[in-house]
Amino acid sequence: MKRKVRLGLVGVASGCALLLAGCADGGDGDDRKAKPTKDSAAGDAQGAPTGEESSTEGTVLATAKDGDVTVTVTSANRDQGGFVTLTGSLTNNGSRAWYAEDWQSAETELASNGVSMAGASLVDEEGKKRYLVLRDTNGRCLCTKFSRVAAGESADWYAQFPAPAEDATEVKFQVGSMPPATVQLSAGE
Repeated sequence: MKRKVRLGLVGVASGCALLLAGCADGGDGDDRKAKPTKDSAAGDAQGAPTGEESSTEGTVLATAKDGDVTVTVTSANRDQGGFVTLTGSLTNNGSRAWYAEDWQSAETELASNGVSMAGASLVDEEGKKRYLVLRDTNGRCLCTKFSRVAAGESADWYAQFPAPAEDATEVKFQVGSMPPATVQLSAGE
């Protein structure tokens, strides 16, 4: 009888150890927040400028404007893993701080991401498909989170989507109340 109890306890202890190991996040932290540019207040809770230079460089592939906010897409790369990564910048040309409340996703799982690019989508009009932002195993979007963007400041952003069919070379990118912007996809890397 004692042997059965010991074996049972060993089994329970092993199961608990596996369960706890599966819950670990690797300790890398959440580095998906907006990377503030030299004028940006988007990435920290207090909204203080950081003095860093902008890391978004390159050609502007598309621009969308809604009120005082302008979003530019500077890259749209197909990756071998079967996804597309879009990067760009967001500029607040207004006189007040901007909060991306209407950019939140309506999807239940992504709604907890808060103010982010989680509400963005790509539309392949020819293939008649809409692609939503990818998420990790914890339900967090594979995209930039924003706290706010102060008046006259900018923030870099990224968002990852499932890749459209290989023959799709053009998609419409939309987030929030921005009008759709046509983006040319690059070939796989």
